[in-house]
Amino acid sequence: MIQRTISPVDGRVYVERELADAGRVEAALAKAEKAAPGWRRTPVEKRIELLARAVDLFVARKAEIAEEITWQMGRPIRHAPLEVGGFEERARYMLEIAPAALADVEVGEKPGFVRFIRREPLGLVFVMAPWNYPYLTAVNAIWPALVAGNTVLLKHSSQTPLCAERLQEVLDEAGLPEGVFQHLHLAHDLALDIVRSGRAKLVAFTGSVGGGHAVQRAAGEAFIATNLELGGKDPAYVRADADIPFAVENLVDGACFNAGQSCCGIERIYVHEKVYDAFVEGYVATASAYVLDDPTKPETTLGPMVRPAAADFARGQVQAAVQEGARALIDTRRFECDRPGSAYMAPQCLVDVTHGMRVMREESFAPIVGIMKVRSDEEAVALMNDSDFGLTASIWTRDLEAAQRIGDRIETGTLFMNRCDYLDPALAWTGVGDSGRGVSLSKLAYEHLTRPKSFHLRLAGG
Repeated sequence: MIQRTISPVDGRVYVERELADAGRVEAALAKAEKAAPGWRRTPVEKRIELLARAVDLFVARKAEIAEEITWQMGRPIRHAPLEVGGFEERARYMLEIAPAALADVEVGEKPGFVRFIRREPLGLVFVMAPWNYPYLTAVNAIWPALVAGNTVLLKHSSQTPLCAERLQEVLDEAGLPEGVFQHLHLAHDLALDIVRSGRAKLVAFTGSVGGGHAVQRAAGEAFIATNLELGGKDPAYVRADADIPFAVENLVDGACFNAGQSCCGIERIYVHEKVYDAFVEGYVATASAYVLDDPTKPETTLGPMVRPAAADFARGQVQAAVQEGARALIDTRRFECDRPGSAYMAPQCLVDVTHGMRVMREESFAPIVGIMKVRSDEEAVALMNDSDFGLTASIWTRDLEAAQRIGDRIETGTLFMNRCDYLDPALAWTGVGDSGRGVSLSKLAYEHLTRPKSFHLRLAGG
């Protein structure tokens, strides 16, 4: 079976690849199992050396990789190279902390005994990566899993198949032993068969809520672990004491960067009544200045969404909200590319919205946002928590103590103050509710990529 990648830039077939069949899947699993003992015995310092070399090779190909990102999923070429920089930051940080994070855990002295806890690799980690940040999401799982001594099998999105191939190339060139890292272009049914087989000991999946639930059901049959990053409807709260121009600039970027196709992108904003009018006016002016056009042009700041159906879904949310009483404040007629049936969608700002509207409850994954006026911190917290999702939330204020106090009450995986839509590799990346389960990044990620093994050794005569 042939898999075709349709570029959202111009609607043409950009990549064609043959999907793996059951025989190729079995061969890959067998190769990973054969490679596992040797890789597990490889000293962590050697693993770090090889993986750092692969990062060097990846960064050296920045221009080529950026261009491929643009053509595969539509991100403007002026922004695409940033993904390579983010990949490098996360990979190098996880390698830097690996020796301490993977070291034996000392539990204190006890006369006549030697006691410690060792972190052992799980075995095969099956990574299922998405298209929206094709390298950033992949590196979160692949580099920590490999340095922890696991083997890795990668299934990348059908929208971004070249990303899997580029990762294979740099890891092979860096000198990883055969079978330690592999990729397959796979249909969903065969991917779920791998999960059900139990031969992978952890599945790291980033994608839709429905996809995550399907993976979790399959993993439950095999009694294996999962790490799921699914989705978000991430809120922001602009307090009365916020720096309004700064909040406007960053929240528009948080809602519109990557055409809004970010799990932690801003999708709903609550603004204190004292600064509401100024914020809304600034938001509309800033978003209206975006340049929606061919993402291969250097002046383009907003490219197409991944496919026309995704843009039409978000247009439907906007249309439904307006029919229910919301007002759309951005005149989309000035964006010539924006039309029904096109992947190119203009930014939009909706006011007079309520939580009864789809646009405030469903994940949009688009450059649209609903803005609500609130009277107090308490009202803002209640609305921010009124969601099935809980990936990130941001508070815009000059008061650190207030941000911490309010943040304690928000049900979220990451709480930001005066920033949004960013992953710090030193902090655990996790979610609440339908945003997922498990942890990636930070030293805590290594706890999920290894199993503890206790050594309780009684000395002779002890």
